[in-house]
Formats: sequence, structure tokens, C-alpha cells
Amino acid sequence: MKRKFSDRANWRRILKKSYACFPTDEPDFRGFVTLYRIHELRDPLWKEYNGRRMCLADKGYLWMQHFPKGEHFVVTTMFDPQGHVVQWYIDICKTQGLTDQQVPWFDDLYLDIVVLPTGETLLLDEDELEEALDDGLITVKDSDLAQRTASGLLELIQNRQFPYFDMSIHHRKALLEKLGWEKGMPG
Repeated sequence: MKRKFSDRANWRRILKKSYACFPTDEPDFRGFVTLYRIHELRDPLWKEYNGRRMCLADKGYLWMQHFPKGEHFVVTTMFDPQGHVVQWYIDICKTQGLTDQQVPWFDDLYLDIVVLPTGETLLLDEDELEEALDDGLITVKDSDLAQRTASGLLELIQNRQFPYFDMSIHHRKALLEKLGWEKGMPG
């Protein structure tokens, strides 16, 4: 099981970035929201879904992560430089926590859900979950947790009850203003 950190300190692709973390306690969200803006990188990150190639990380991109308290998932919203959502990426996780430096982290349970702005929804890495179980990296209980969590999230998404789509747009605007990271400003 991999521990993933919101500040992506070991992401070698990135040469220069800005990072901010906000503890959040609102009626519709309790947890942490992080912003990660890419200023310079070695090369863009591209991904292909169903034959369509998409850029996920390049100069000017902003990645926002929601770490909801007490949940077994983390939502990453990837925005292009114009502020358009490229995708929502939902990592299913066993646990979440904070480093001593107040950087949120999660222990990844391999399963992921991608939701594109078109509404297309993809469940990824079921094979990785199975391999991790076969290799003894996770327990049957961990695998069941991952599958249950993904199933519940897919149902919320299908029923248009997943709040993070609208929340990410609202939080992006509010937090960029708070930081002074609006277009054309540093950050």
C-alpha cells in the first residue's frame, strides 16, 4: 500500500510549484482542501481514456484535493490554466492523516474512479487491487473496504448526489481569492 502526500514533494516531473493547505469546517465539508499549482515541469502528463488523450498536468494547471474527514476516499480535481475541470480523480484509501508539518496524506487502496466533465465515469485499477490482495500487500478486509467504498461512490455519482463536483468549483474560486492566486497573480 502506497502512502501519498498532498504536497507531492517527490514528484520529479515538477520543477516549480506552489502549494497551500486549508483545514475546512463547513456544513457540507469537514476536512482538508489543498491546492497545488504547477509553474514549471519537465514534461506534461498525458493520460488516455477510451481512446481519448488528455493532458492532466502542465504549466499553469491547478490540482485541488479534498480530504473529507472520516472517509475512505480523496478527491483530486484537475483544472487547466483557464480554470476548466479536466477531470475528477477519486482515490479509494484505507486511512488519511497529517504529517507533523500539517501535510495531508492517504494510504492508497489501488481502486480509483475518474469522472470527466462530460459525465463519463470510469472505475480504474481493479486488477491492481486484485494483485495487491494476491501478493499479500492488503487484506481481504482492505479489499472489501475498497470495493464497498467505490460502489457507494459510483452510486452517488450516478444519482447526481456526489457533492464534490460543485464543491470543487466553489472552493477553487474562494481559495484562489484568499491566496491571491487569481489569474495573472503569483502563486
